[in-house]
Amino acid sequence: MISGSVHSWDLSIGVDGPGTRLVLFTAGCPLRCQYCENPDTWYRRNGVLTSVEDVMEKVRRYRRLFDVTGGGVTISGGEPLLQAQFTAEVLAACAAEGIHTALDTSGFLGCHATDEMLADVGLVLLDIKSWNPATYRRVTGRELVPTLAFAERLARLARPTWIRFVLVPGLTDAQDDVEGLAGFVATLPNVERVDVVAYHRFGVPKYEALGLPYRLEGTPEPTEEQLATARRAFADRGLVVT
Repeated sequence: MISGSVHSWDLSIGVDGPGTRLVLFTAGCPLRCQYCENPDTWYRRNGVLTSVEDVMEKVRRYRRLFDVTGGGVTISGGEPLLQAQFTAEVLAACAAEGIHTALDTSGFLGCHATDEMLADVGLVLLDIKSWNPATYRRVTGRELVPTLAFAERLARLARPTWIRFVLVPGLTDAQDDVEGLAGFVATLPNVERVDVVAYHRFGVPKYEALGLPYRLEGTPEPTEEQLATARRAFADRGLVVT
């Protein structure tokens, strides 16, 4: 078994998949999202080299909790597909022991995921930053096309998927863009729900500690009305929205 660069671990409920989740955060990400709350995960050197065996030893300690709550393991980041082989082996090891798995990804490196890897994923948490290519590049510094191609591939493979969309006033909230994304997601029969997430400033202290500029300084969090409007765009197309 190989080793991967692991940044940290966490236990969560509800936002990283069903039930209680043990979340493995890999280190390294090709995107530089303006609202990223974990700039400390951007580089692989920020992680600790960890073998798949060590990962599974930790995972097994929570097996009883997974069984009781219907939870499992979520691999997040950073970007898990930046370390595709390591991620694939962790997913395969969990699947072999009947542990539910979720893959939290931007989809930008979706071409790194083999069909065999995706067969071991119980749920994909796909983060689509914007429907507008120019806005997507402004948010992430990268191109939108790979993410949309990965979303369509997941649909062809019938892999259960939750879509995540972060609403940032003045950045991702243009109504035409939200409507466009909702229309696209509605064409994907494998999407079980859409999470419209409110922009927040939880990561600001990390930028200060790392000496990095925070590019959304002065940007307010969305109002309840703005969130409701965005959620309605998805719900009006028959999608389950939170």
